[in-house]
Amino acid sequence: MAVSDQTKTRNRRYGFRRASQLVARPVREVGESRGFAVSRLLTHWAEITGEDIASHTRPVEVSYGRGGLGATLTILTTGAHAPMVEMQKEKLRERVNACYGYSAISRIRITQTAATGFAEGQAVFAPAPAAPEPKGPSPEARAAAAKTAAPVSDPSLRSALERLGANVISRKS
Repeated sequence: MAVSDQTKTRNRRYGFRRASQLVARPVREVGESRGFAVSRLLTHWAEITGEDIASHTRPVEVSYGRGGLGATLTILTTGAHAPMVEMQKEKLRERVNACYGYSAISRIRITQTAATGFAEGQAVFAPAPAAPEPKGPSPEARAAAAKTAAPVSDPSLRSALERLGANVISRKS
């Protein structure tokens, strides 16, 4: 049995895979194409740098020199925040290197952009607004689920079963 056959058998045997396992490789490949050897730098930027810096900066690229001794991290920020980020570059470099586990970043380059402007230069530093929640099940589905769950004596269990039943009934129609 080949290695890939064993892997397929093991995946079927254990059931579902984590969503993080499904997207880990594509995210890593995209990150590496932009120069990020550790995608954690992109995904956990706020935790690495702190909320005060992360609120107005974004990592753009990690580029390696010809000698291969240390890399340059390019950070995107708005023009008004650039002097403040410039003063905190050394602290920022230490935090980023702690993420890598060794002194991978030797220089930090700050790129300024306008809050509005050219399409590629626009920087949105606020998190995306939350998506509106989908509408719940119809009143008919809720009534049918309540009727089905009525014999259950525990009120919290009955409530949970009513919500589950209403969602299942609304998906069938």
